[in-house]
Amino acid sequence: QVHLVESGGGSVQAGGALRLSCAFSGPFVCMGWFRQAPGKEREGVATADRYGLRQYADSVQGRFTISKDNAKNTLYLQMDSLKLEDTAMYYCVAGDVSGPWCHPTRRFADFPTWGQGTQVTVSS
Repeated sequence: QVHLVESGGGSVQAGGALRLSCAFSGPFVCMGWFRQAPGKEREGVATADRYGLRQYADSVQGRFTISKDNAKNTLYLQMDSLKLEDTAMYYCVAGDVSGPWCHPTRRFADFPTWGQGTQVTVSS
């Protein structure tokens, strides 16, 4: 059983940075971050599989970095150059399939485990 607990959300001005953390317990093969803005569907942001392959949505490529610290059982999302449109609830997710399946274009429902979310608000 994998459990996920997100933290690190908050309010920041456009152009600023935040780092989200996701403490996890249990084995994983694919982990990632999704987000949901008000009135919009959940969308994948970034994924990382157990072999270190990292994938990003086009909207965050070059600005966000996903990483994990296995010693601390923590997944991170470093978000730089934040934009107003990055405002959303961010969710940590985990799945049990690696390789091409592990990609942010997957549906949120494809991941069997997710956390409660952490809010990120970017203001001008």
